Amino acid sequence: MNDAHLHLIVNHFPIIGTILGLGILIVGMILKNISVKNTAYILFLVSAIFAAFSMGTGEGAEEMVEDMPNIGKQIIHEHEELAEKLALVLYLLGAISLVGLFLNYKKNAKTKYASYAALIVAIIGVFIAKEVGTSGGEIRHTEIRANASALNSGGAEKNATTEESREDND
Repeated sequence: MNDAHLHLIVNHFPIIGTILGLGILIVGMILKNISVKNTAYILFLVSAIFAAFSMGTGEGAEEMVEDMPNIGKQIIHEHEELAEKLALVLYLLGAISLVGLFLNYKKNAKTKYASYAALIVAIIGVFIAKEVGTSGGEIRHTEIRANASALNSGGAEKNATTEESREDND
């Protein structure tokens, strides 16, 4: 198993974990249920840990794909920049989650402030996670890139030209 494979295994959890954690946190806040909020905090912590693993395997994955056709270093660089922002947000969210868990354990009156801070940071995290996931998908899935129709029509023209030259040779 190489870094690219490891990166593909671990990179989905920070995104999915943050989205699920946000939903669970909102439910916990509506129900005023500490156990549900703690579940969200734990999901945020696990997401932050997986973000660190994802960042650790990203460089090796980049080395393996950057010179492949239709990839390009610019699209990888954009993904890397977004991933670094997400990692920082998730590390902050993990720290807030630790504080929230501690305050809930101590039954401190300020637990709601940790919940609101986690809510705000998680919303930001979900937005950035969407951007990171999309930019990562665009690396190998050219069909989801903004210029996909230009790429596809260029490919169709190339195929048509190839077919015409075959007919001329016959």
